[in-house]
Amino acid sequence: MCVEDRWRPQAGCCWKLVSMNLLDLWLSRSIPMCLLLQSLVLMALCFPSASMCPKGCSCLRDPHLHGLNVTCSQSRLKEIPPNLPMDTVLLRLEHNQIGAVPDQAFRGLRLLRELNLSYNAVETLGEGSFSGIEGTLQVLDLSHNRITSVHRDAFARLKARIIVDDNPWHCDCALQQAIGGMAHNHEAAARLLCRSSELLDQEGRPFLAVDTDLCNLAKRTTDYAMLVTMFGWFAMVISYVVYYVRQNQEDARRHLEYLKSLPSKPKKPDDADDISTVA
Repeated sequence: MCVEDRWRPQAGCCWKLVSMNLLDLWLSRSIPMCLLLQSLVLMALCFPSASMCPKGCSCLRDPHLHGLNVTCSQSRLKEIPPNLPMDTVLLRLEHNQIGAVPDQAFRGLRLLRELNLSYNAVETLGEGSFSGIEGTLQVLDLSHNRITSVHRDAFARLKARIIVDDNPWHCDCALQQAIGGMAHNHEAAARLLCRSSELLDQEGRPFLAVDTDLCNLAKRTTDYAMLVTMFGWFAMVISYVVYYVRQNQEDARRHLEYLKSLPSKPKKPDDADDISTVA
């Protein structure tokens, strides 16, 4: 047996050892890498990225509600943040300076269950302020704002519990119609106080104490205004006719006096001779 033949088994064993070492080395490095990738995927699923969360807000995932709790309280916001995460289930915007709720401000938030807008500067609510969240919203807090009036259909399709305490409400026809659509929110309607009203004796009283149909009241007021306006025009026309007649009478009297003041014409001589001959 030659020397080369004797070294072949040893060379095969060395090659196997080298292969096993390389495999162990690859596995020792790939397993931590896989674990790291899995951790990153889990973090991406469990915690939203910073780019998804609006500026000045914090976003935490709620494992029970399968969505995000977005908290923007005391962030000096003057408007509702745009591009809110679409899987938001709880949105807290209280203690800010938000002055308006634009139409479709919460469009796309199909999982939103609770919306807190208390302690802001909202003055009015339009027809589409809560468009897109009517089916899922369960709690809507609008207390401690500056709301005086709302569109008659602002709450029409909402099934949520609405809190409207401590607002300077102006009780009019639109508010009466809006409250009429809140039959399931009798408690909220009962706590609504009229800061001002179409009826002076209702100021400072609960809105449900208003027994008068404010919509018909407004209609009657409009009818009275139209009647007064028509009477005014009629009186003006009559006054003009009377003035015109009196002015014509005065002009006729002056003309008659002028005619009387004119000297009579002297008789012609021929006419006098004819008269004497006839006599």
